[in-house]
Amino acid sequence: MSDFSDFTWNAENVREAERIIGRYPKGREKSAIMPLLWLAQYQVAAQTGVAWLPLPVIEYVARQIGMPKIRALEVATFYTMYNLKPVGRFHVQVCGTTPCMLRGSDDILQACADKGLKKGEITGDGLFTLTEVECMGACANAPMVQINDDNFEDLTYDSMTAILNDLIAGRMPKAGSQIGRQASCPEGGPTTLKDMAHAG
Repeated sequence: MSDFSDFTWNAENVREAERIIGRYPKGREKSAIMPLLWLAQYQVAAQTGVAWLPLPVIEYVARQIGMPKIRALEVATFYTMYNLKPVGRFHVQVCGTTPCMLRGSDDILQACADKGLKKGEITGDGLFTLTEVECMGACANAPMVQINDDNFEDLTYDSMTAILNDLIAGRMPKAGSQIGRQASCPEGGPTTLKDMAHAG
């Protein structure tokens, strides 16, 4: 595997990086650091099958926008959306913050453990990496996980097991609420103004 010391944008991402940087005023190009790191992480994924940010890639992005390397590294290490080491094909991020914990995130972690996932490790088949993270903003539909770019909400031990089974079998499970809830509506549907909810 490459050490990424020769990393450069591919042809498509040269244009995309320019577009991203162009969204910011002259002299404020450093503000593009987060979307550029995200773009770089996905270019690495396209090249290797694994979404992560090797240090030379972070340094490349920093050079492009005139940012000190250490500042770019500070951004990459602060946000859990950036992987600083290789992860499995499916990065399973389980929210363990209070709302998810109170609604059963321990059951979700147990479902993962029962399928052989261990926090911070890649499974032997290269399919999964399990990470416990802080709030991902879907508290009303807790407990939830993010797998790669998709959220899975209103989970139980059984529904999480089914999701993992689908991924193992090569099927893509349905993202979103696992109980059919729309957005953050009350469980079971509207509780007030029911006539308005069904009007028209």
